[in-house]
Amino acid sequence: MRLKPKKSLGQNFLTDKNVQNKIIGACALHKDDVVLEIGAGKGDMTRRLAEEAGKVYSLEIDKGLIPVLEENLKDFPNCVILNKDILKFDINRFREECSPQRKIKVVGNIPYYISTPIIEQLIACRGAVDSAFITVQKEFARRVCAGAGSKDYGSFSCFVRYYAQTCILFEIKRGSFMPVPGVDSSFLKLVFRAVPPVKVEQEDKLFKLIRGAFGQRRKTLRNSLSGLVDPVVLEDFLAREGIDRRARAEELTLENFAGLGRYAGFC
Repeated sequence: MRLKPKKSLGQNFLTDKNVQNKIIGACALHKDDVVLEIGAGKGDMTRRLAEEAGKVYSLEIDKGLIPVLEENLKDFPNCVILNKDILKFDINRFREECSPQRKIKVVGNIPYYISTPIIEQLIACRGAVDSAFITVQKEFARRVCAGAGSKDYGSFSCFVRYYAQTCILFEIKRGSFMPVPGVDSSFLKLVFRAVPPVKVEQEDKLFKLIRGAFGQRRKTLRNSLSGLVDPVVLEDFLAREGIDRRARAEELTLENFAGLGRYAGFC
């Protein structure tokens, strides 16, 4: 049966066997692992995951692929196919019912256009998720993992780093997929933190401060944070930390932002 990926669902099937092997090796799965796969596609990676993990629950939003998956995976009793949308899937409840003794691992080749909400959902459910291994657009992966001083660094970089350790494991050329996307991809690893790397009283206010700073990233902090932080307090903080008074948002680390928030009595 010839399957045509649906552009409306952002489907790009990973067909390169060598890349599939690299992904399986990078995930380092064990027989006591419970895996939640995002986007089963035709089931090529699902099969490989089922060979390595104890149990695999594979989400596939495309109802037309379910019969194909059931046929391709009929020899793997440890694999369960679920016709579900990840963005409407209750990960916390899933963990309670299917893996109460152990946090789950998430693996997936996720649609580029919903990469941000998927990561936000995983962060929101981090109490149920040990780690995530996901294929995303190359430029997006750089944004997630970027540090201060990088042109890719932004508020989302800080947000993700607060909750997870991140690492780009390797890049994947666009020709490894069918149909061939217009960009290359990266295989991204997220390990969710038990404790954030910085301490603040109110996380939401820290992120409000960071978003405000990056909202007008071409401006100095004095201008971009006008209305959020008293200019005198800001200058005192920058001087104390040895940061140029003309600094812009991309020059401050997550630790700097947290320090500024505490110093200003903001968070």
